[in-house]
Amino acid sequence: MREFIQTLKNIFKIPELKDRILYTLLLLAVYRLGSFIILPGIDSGILEQEFSAGSSGGLLDLFNTFLGGAFARGSILALGIMPYISASIVVQLLGAVVPSIQKLKKEGESGQKKMNQMTRYLTVAITLGQSATYVVYLQNQYPNAVTVNVLFWIICVVILTAGTMFLVWLGERITDNGIGNGVSLIIMIGIISGFPAALINEFKATLPMIFFIEILALGVVTMAVVALTQATRKIPINYARQMMGNRIGQLGRGNAARQYIPLKVNSAGVMPIIFA
Repeated sequence: MREFIQTLKNIFKIPELKDRILYTLLLLAVYRLGSFIILPGIDSGILEQEFSAGSSGGLLDLFNTFLGGAFARGSILALGIMPYISASIVVQLLGAVVPSIQKLKKEGESGQKKMNQMTRYLTVAITLGQSATYVVYLQNQYPNAVTVNVLFWIICVVILTAGTMFLVWLGERITDNGIGNGVSLIIMIGIISGFPAALINEFKATLPMIFFIEILALGVVTMAVVALTQATRKIPINYARQMMGNRIGQLGRGNAARQYIPLKVNSAGVMPIIFA
């Protein structure tokens, strides 16, 4: 524990690293603050109550978990950064089958900039479709909590699209000037934001021994997920033999036995779930 505290102290002794950490925390705080700003024409209290009452543990609940409750709250960030993730996956898949995009991937930094621009345009298109669907869903399922008219629909679609693009911008700023991958951090903050309240509610609803067993099981599952995510299958590299005069030498002699190609066991990670 002392070593951990000392490590934290050492981190904040490095000015550049300290500035990056504080910058990251500031932008993540902006994201969490934005998730509590409600769309105009929505009664957030009624919406959350009716959403919880009709909750069945399905995909919408999972989606709401990824967004830190913003989906059920009717927030301006109700779609989160998921449309950008979907657009990124689509562009990567197109890069494997479309010759023009394959060419961009080989053009280095300039090609990557063009692909990033394509991803942003596709993000806008996906967000427009998802935001329109989201507003129609609210109007049909929760008419008591939302305003039902065309103007409300148009305003919400525009705001939701702007909110998602704002999160894309935040993620890029964190990646460039902060710590870690901005998009991953935004998703992580959304997921863990409801964790403390869930623990408190579970503690109140169960016996202490059962709660302890649940925490222990949660820790085991977490460690298993981390192990599976980090696990790799090491494929050894066998070098071709070359004839050198009267001797046969092996390329990379001395370190060939230590070289391998690491292949992740779970290379897809959580992306299929997010994309779905």
